[in-house]
This record gives sequence, C-alpha cells and structure tokens, in this order.
Amino acid sequence: MDEELRSLTERLRQEAGGSAAFAYLLGTEDQSELAEVLTAPGQPLWARELAAFRLGLAGDRRAFESLVLLLNHRDPPRCASAAHALARLGDPRTARAAAALATNELRVAYALHPVRLLVALRAPESVPALITTLERRLRPHDPYRRVALACVEGLGALGDVRALPVLNEALAHPALAEAAVHALARIPQQRGAG
Repeated sequence: MDEELRSLTERLRQEAGGSAAFAYLLGTEDQSELAEVLTAPGQPLWARELAAFRLGLAGDRRAFESLVLLLNHRDPPRCASAAHALARLGDPRTARAAAALATNELRVAYALHPVRLLVALRAPESVPALITTLERRLRPHDPYRRVALACVEGLGALGDVRALPVLNEALAHPALAEAAVHALARIPQQRGAG
C-alpha cells in the first residue's frame, strides 16, 4: 500500500468511526460506485475524499472536480492527499487548476499543496504560476513564508531560466535566501541571457 494511501486510510477511518461504509468504499473495485459517492447527496466528506482519492489513483477522470476542491481545502492533510491523487490522475486540466489555486490571493493560505503539485507536474503552467506566487510573497511582512519557500524550492527543481529574476529578488529575504542560493545553483546560467 502506498504511503499516502496508508495515511489517508488511517485518518479517514477515524473520521468515519470505523463504519461498514468506510470498509466497503476502501475495498470496492467498482469505479462506478466510487464515482456515485462523489455526486450522491448527503455523503460525508470522508466518503467523498476516499472515493475521489481511489478514483484519482486509478486514473478515472470523474474524480477531477472533487480532487480540485479538496486541493483547496482548509485542512492540509486533505490538500496533500488530493495533490497526490491529482499528480497520478493524468487529467490535462490539472495544471491549469493548480495554477489558478496557487495564484489566487484570496486563498493563498491554502496554496502550499497546489504549488507542490505544479512542481510535480512540470507542466507549461508551472513556472509562470510559481513566479507569480513568489513575487507576491516577497512583500514586507508577508505571513506565507512556507508558500514562498515552496515556490523557491520548486523553481529550483524546475530549473527554468525565467525564474532567475524572482529568485535573485528572494536572496534579499533572510527566510528565503539559503533556499534561493540553492535554487539558483540548479538553474543553468546562460551567458548573455537577461
């Protein structure tokens, strides 16, 4: 069993109170039954999350909307599980959705997992979204340092020269300087580029 599935299973088993419905959703191989949980009225959040996660891992795109909603949830473990499933789902809409969530200033408190997902996806939307998000985090007294740090590390991992200006700006921020040095070292420096 994959570590993220194990973690999700333990967390949701507690939320479900060990119910028979939980055991059934965990064990069923019928993807149509899992998809039905996503749209049926009155389903508890744990059931929707479990169904969406399992469908996502199976590559069933019916999970997409539910996983995107969970990626933007106020509960970090739900966001982490959704990001894990979305990375494996293979839906072409995922990067655009993650970029929209990462750059939404009204939801920046929940941007950490969308940022990490963008790095994992290495999609065309990844670098521009991380640059935009990091630029906004470089304001004085910005409270979202974890998001900024994830952007710096992610831009280093992606190694795109378009990130050089914002990473150089990040050097001036003590909480980000060390990570920015490492990120800059991972980006090929092109002579005459600017």
